[in-house]
Amino acid sequence: MSNILVFTETTGTKVKSVTLEILGRLAGQNIEVATVGELSSEATAELAKYGAQKIHCLKGAGLENYSPEGYAKVLKDFISTQNYDYVFAGSTSTGKDLFPRLAGMFQAGMASEVINFTMDGGAFAGTRPLFAGKCLAKVEITGPKPHFVTVRPNALGLTDSPTAGAGTKVDVAADAGAIRALVKEIIKGASEKLDLTEANIIVSGGRSLKSAENFKILDDLANVIGATVGASRAAVDSGFAPHAMQVGQTGKTVAPTLYIACGISGAIQHLAGMRTSKVIVAINTDPDAPIFTRADYGIVGDLFKIVPIMTEEFKKLLS
Repeated sequence: MSNILVFTETTGTKVKSVTLEILGRLAGQNIEVATVGELSSEATAELAKYGAQKIHCLKGAGLENYSPEGYAKVLKDFISTQNYDYVFAGSTSTGKDLFPRLAGMFQAGMASEVINFTMDGGAFAGTRPLFAGKCLAKVEITGPKPHFVTVRPNALGLTDSPTAGAGTKVDVAADAGAIRALVKEIIKGASEKLDLTEANIIVSGGRSLKSAENFKILDDLANVIGATVGASRAAVDSGFAPHAMQVGQTGKTVAPTLYIACGISGAIQHLAGMRTSKVIVAINTDPDAPIFTRADYGIVGDLFKIVPIMTEEFKKLLS
C-alpha cells in the first residue's frame, strides 16, 4: 500500500471529474486529497465517496487566483511535511503548468498525460501516448519520492462502485511567499459548457462549415445531447472559431466518450488530439477522408443535411 496525495481543482462547487477518476482507480491505497482554497460541502462529500481519507485545504494570502509560483510553493511546503509516495493530478491546463514545476522542486520523476495505470503492490505502472499518439509507452518512475503523475481527463472513467473514505477535512495555513507574476482578474467566457478537456461528448467542426455562423448547427446538436463544441485547426485558422475551441496537436487534447467530427478531413495533427476518444463518429463528403480510418461510425454526406437530421432524431430519442 502506498501513501498517495491527489491534488484537486474545482469547477463551481464541484471537484473536477478527473479527480474522481483518479481516486476510483486508487482504491486500496492510503489516499489523501489537497486543494488550494475552500471546498464546498458537496465537493467534500464527493471526495469522501470516492475514497479520500483526509482532505487538506491550503489557505493563505495571495492564493485567491492561480499562480504557478504561489501554488507550487504552498504545495511543496505541505508535501515536504508529509510522507507521500505519489502525488497525482489531472492533466488539465493547471496540472500541465504546475506539476512539472513541482516535480522539479523535489528533483523527482514524473509521468505526464497518463491514460491508464495500475498500482500493483503499491507500485505505479502507467501507459501514456508518445509521438502524437502514434504509439503507447509503458512507464514506471524511479528515483527520489514522491513521484508525480498527471492523468488525462476522461481517460480512466468513473468507477461504478467507489470505496468510500472518512473524508476528514483539515484547514492548513499556507504561505505563498513573494509572487512575481500575479493574476489580478479572471473573466469567464460567455459559454457555460464544460471545457473541451473535461467534456464527455464533443461535436467538432472543420473548414467545411464555411463560416462562423454555420457553427450554429453544431451548437444546436450539442445543446440537445449535452455536448461541448470544438473545431479543427483549419476552422480556427479560417476565423470560424476561437483558439479555445481547437482540438489537435496545437490545440487541446481530448478523450471524450463520444466525438462527432463534422466536415473534418482528419489530418494527423487533429487525430493526435482526439484519437483516444472512446467512440468516434465522422461525417464527411469525401469517402477517402483520413478521419474514416479512425472512426467507429462513418457517414458519407453533406453535414448541412445530416447534422440537422441527427439533431431532430436525438430530440425524439431523448424526449
